[in-house]
Amino acid sequence: MNRGRSALAVAAVLAIVVTRGAGGRAAAARVPIEPSPAAAAAPAAPAAPAAPSAAPDPEALLGPITREQVEAAVPAWVQAGVDAKPDLAAAQGLAAVAPGAEVTVLLGTWCSDSRREISRLWKALDGIGASAGGGAGGGLPFTMSYVGVDEAKQQPAAAVAAAGLRYVPTLIVRRGGREVGRIVESSPHGVEVDLLALLDGKATGLLTASPKMKAAGSAAPSAPPHSRQ
Repeated sequence: MNRGRSALAVAAVLAIVVTRGAGGRAAAARVPIEPSPAAAAAPAAPAAPAAPSAAPDPEALLGPITREQVEAAVPAWVQAGVDAKPDLAAAQGLAAVAPGAEVTVLLGTWCSDSRREISRLWKALDGIGASAGGGAGGGLPFTMSYVGVDEAKQQPAAAVAAAGLRYVPTLIVRRGGREVGRIVESSPHGVEVDLLALLDGKATGLLTASPKMKAAGSAAPSAPPHSRQ
């Protein structure tokens, strides 16, 4: 008798208990199954690591920038300056032009043309003891400002649009708020020589050695202008 009762108790634990509801229809109630201690103690699977976001290009500095920032971010600019051989007579002429001009330089810190042209210009300024920013406190009668742009030449949007930028570097010379001329991508006679020509009035319009740009503005002088002695 006891053996029969034990068998019935085991069956009740394992089986689905059937009860009768209203109308005589059968409803099944499942016996809840407790998780095993091992399953309860198992740690949750670690979440998959988030995909890393794309890191900004450390060589692409955007917006107003300084020589010090460029050379710190891209040491190749320093070496380009060491290798450059500017015309120091033309550099001395830059210190003697009529005051009041503004030179805006749009460049790509990632761009080899920018590195070649602007590093050469900075070395020319070093040769006469002038600073890259110019101005009365920087040994020049004109100011120079620098704007870094992205590789698509779309950002910073306001500066790019205002300059009508197509290629870098682009050096824009203004007097009295009006553009006198610009040097684009590759200077035909050396950037310090052509910048002097725009500042002292011996050249206007577009100065470039780039075949992509030669037909877009006035031609550069047929011979390099001579600096003041």
